[in-house]
Amino acid sequence: MSRLLVCSEKDLPSVNMKESLLSFHGWEDIGDDGVNSYISYGDTVMVTIPDMHIYHEDLDKEVERFGVKVDEVIVMSKHSAKSGRPALTAHPIGNYHENEFGGREGALVKAAPALMSDALRRIVATNDMDDTQTCFEVTHHGPWMEKPTFYIEVGSEQTHWENKHAAEILAHVIEDLDPHYEYPSAVGMGGGHYAPRFTEVALKYKVNFGHMLPNYQLENRDDEDIVRMLKLTCGATDTKLVYLHRKSMKKPEERRMSSLIESAGFEQISSSDLEPIDGSQRRSL
Repeated sequence: MSRLLVCSEKDLPSVNMKESLLSFHGWEDIGDDGVNSYISYGDTVMVTIPDMHIYHEDLDKEVERFGVKVDEVIVMSKHSAKSGRPALTAHPIGNYHENEFGGREGALVKAAPALMSDALRRIVATNDMDDTQTCFEVTHHGPWMEKPTFYIEVGSEQTHWENKHAAEILAHVIEDLDPHYEYPSAVGMGGGHYAPRFTEVALKYKVNFGHMLPNYQLENRDDEDIVRMLKLTCGATDTKLVYLHRKSMKKPEERRMSSLIESAGFEQISSSDLEPIDGSQRRSL
């Protein structure tokens, strides 16, 4: 597998993660395309772009035109939140409706469930900073790419973005990623933006999450639109398994979502359908 790391010069945590990765071992300078610069180590290539990543559409195609094969993409980024709480997060990308922040309208980029879930588990296992939120975020924002992609982020405001230790933690996560356990992939449906239930389930059970469809995307939507979004999430995650966060919904809405999952041809799962992750697997991270 050829892995592409994306660093944006306009994104401070992105630059800090790059600096940490450069300190781990030697990288080879493999040139530039007149806009972006490239370095490599083994099967990993890092591209540095001058603009913000969320608006840099089709970067995977640019990289392949340069002559680098791309199988999967990890974008190193900052995370913004009004709460101002320090955070280390990972999330898939795409837009269920409007594309205000890059990407295509009503289109999801392919998820990388095994890689992203491995990243989450390593973030939680590696983090040594107090009062830091470690979690998935649900699917949101651009850019558009054709290759499986996820974002790994330092949040949530300027003092955290400047924290080089936070960036170093995520750099070690990126360096060590090795999703060698073959767990089933699922999409998450329901809950809030920080996906507390899907984060908890991925940490406890043998399942990898791809795209996640939160309650705020479901509100005031008709059945047709919800089925459309379900098909997007499952198609871009390459799964038919849907984990419904039932406790995040009132009973009538839960029954409605369960019915729509079934009518769309997907299988609803719960924690009782999943095998727990044992201690030896946690220690092998």
